Amino acid sequence: MDMESEAARLRAAATAKPLRLPINRKVDETHHAVTPDGLSVWYTIQVSPHSRIQEAIFERTDHMPSDEECRRWVELLIVGAHASEAPSFPGAMTRRFEAFERNPDLEAPIA
Repeated sequence: MDMESEAARLRAAATAKPLRLPINRKVDETHHAVTPDGLSVWYTIQVSPHSRIQEAIFERTDHMPSDEECRRWVELLIVGAHASEAPSFPGAMTRRFEAFERNPDLEAPIA
């Protein structure tokens, strides 16, 4: 599997069909890839009236995905923003990285 091509395909699918928050939370298989060695990769873009979230999720059935394999995918998937790893449950085989992009011009003023 060519990581660059697969990451480009996932980005294109997420861009073409972003999740509209808070109503559309269904992710389809076009946002998903499985590497030959069994790493499951999900990539979504979630949009709301004032923000955009890029999310990459990595999952294995036998062990936690490594820092190196996640880092390579995150660099290819999350473009134009800094991704942070979200906390996970102890013993989880899933890692999630998110990049939040806010537009203060579209947010309600603080009262």
